[in-house]
Amino acid sequence: MSTSRKPLISGNWKMHLNHFEAIQIVQTLSYQLDQNDYEACDVSIHPPFTDLRSVQTVIESDRIPILLGAQHCYFEEKGAFTGEVSPGMLEKLNVRYVIVGHSERREVFGEGDEIINAKVKAVLKHSMIPILCVGETIEEREEGNAQSKIQRQIQNGLKGVGKERISSMVIAYEPIWAIGTGMTATPADAQEMCAFVRSCVKDIAGGASASVMRIQYGGSVKPVNAAELLSQSDIDGALVGGASLEAENFTRIIKYRLH
Repeated sequence: MSTSRKPLISGNWKMHLNHFEAIQIVQTLSYQLDQNDYEACDVSIHPPFTDLRSVQTVIESDRIPILLGAQHCYFEEKGAFTGEVSPGMLEKLNVRYVIVGHSERREVFGEGDEIINAKVKAVLKHSMIPILCVGETIEEREEGNAQSKIQRQIQNGLKGVGKERISSMVIAYEPIWAIGTGMTATPADAQEMCAFVRSCVKDIAGGASASVMRIQYGGSVKPVNAAELLSQSDIDGALVGGASLEAENFTRIIKYRLH
């Protein structure tokens, strides 16, 4: 992690926790974290849509310095899109970060690079920050195609986005084979791929944008491996899945610098 880039630790709750459970976790986090933690890193949580309003209310009424995030949105402003949520709706809830292109959206729901690019632009249009996810399967990695896959996802995901906007974004490198499996890339492997992500951004937007963009690692991040992963020079935070569902574990990851 570079000293010039403040880490971003993001909790992706996926399809877990009703709004009562969500409130409990946020309140517990507020007791366990202190000002030093928030000064050391930014913290975002990404509840299911049904929890967003409840979490927003708690964060704002109790003045908790946790940033509200969403897991997904559609790229249209409004219309006959049953089941979808627009970026404008999220903006009204003071959502700050929106995950775009998570492997589960790509693999389970068939979202391709064109749709993901449209979502990146829609999120930026509404003054929110996309967390663009990229990553390879174990087969692609073993066949030596990991970097070409990542490069293509980044190029397509950032197509038509201005350099100044790119620098404000976050890219999360999540090897698909490590998500929810208990397998984790070694710190050296994670560093190598996150450095490659930064080089791809440099090719597209220039060195200045690449040097300030935050790049997260995701894929079975836990309290036991967070400090070593986040000590790498090109890893500027973590996109945390299962370990963010328990306040104690997520707190330990946020406080990684103390371990």
